[in-house]
Amino acid sequence: MDPVRILLEQLREIARISIELLPQIAVAIVVILLTAGLNKIVKHVAGRVFAKTKLRQSLKELFTLLMSIFVWVLGLMVAAVIVFPGLTPSSILAGLGIGSVAIGFAFKDVFENFLAGIIILFRREMRIGDIIECQGIEGEVDHIAIRESHIRQTDGQLVIVPNSILFKNPVVVRTDRDLRRVTVICGVAYDVDVDEARDVICDAVSSCDTVVQDEKPIQIFAQEFAESSINFEVTWWTGSRPVEVRTSRDQVVSSVKRALDTAGIEIPFPYRTLTFKEPLNLRQGADSGQ
Repeated sequence: MDPVRILLEQLREIARISIELLPQIAVAIVVILLTAGLNKIVKHVAGRVFAKTKLRQSLKELFTLLMSIFVWVLGLMVAAVIVFPGLTPSSILAGLGIGSVAIGFAFKDVFENFLAGIIILFRREMRIGDIIECQGIEGEVDHIAIRESHIRQTDGQLVIVPNSILFKNPVVVRTDRDLRRVTVICGVAYDVDVDEARDVICDAVSSCDTVVQDEKPIQIFAQEFAESSINFEVTWWTGSRPVEVRTSRDQVVSSVKRALDTAGIEIPFPYRTLTFKEPLNLRQGADSGQ
């Protein structure tokens, strides 16, 4: 047979089938347009309903997204059945099941981050505005999306972290509570009375307005015999945000330094004692006349 004639016959058959499908395609397009309209209505209604609840904003966005996906999947299935009447919902679902396995292997990291994002959104311990630290990344949680989270570091830089990292690794939530304990080490000379030094340091810490004293006590412990000093561990509570911790530490260190200076208590420099096995002969300088 003539190859050209065979090709023309195939083209005519394709054109005939396409013309026959035009009504179904038109109806399918109408269904897709109706699906888009229904999706907007669902989002609007969901937004009004969720506005009356106490759910976190991230969870509201998640539920709205899931409902939107459901509406679109349903609408596309109906459109596919209209265009191809031989299809049934069960065959479509079976095809989606087989295809999802291949897609799952191809987009493993994407789905891993997606599922991790859903779990993170349901966490009560990590909220928008919290200060967290994970894998050397520290900053404020700016946004939690389905696939990634946005961490705003204290220097203003934005770090986009895949949700799987936050899910599989330990996360330190520094602002889980309103107060955080801060510790500094203060050393005094060996000839200083330990109890007197402790009282002076305690009074100095108590005078700072950034130190919380009603709920948590100030604790001062003699910690160790260091090389040149007796070291005190000075512990107090203040606000949990980084700027509050830095401000309070600055105020406490300055106050303790002033109080020890006023009391005449030395904060010693490191001392070094040199010993020699044999006596040393010391000679005075030539300007001494000898």
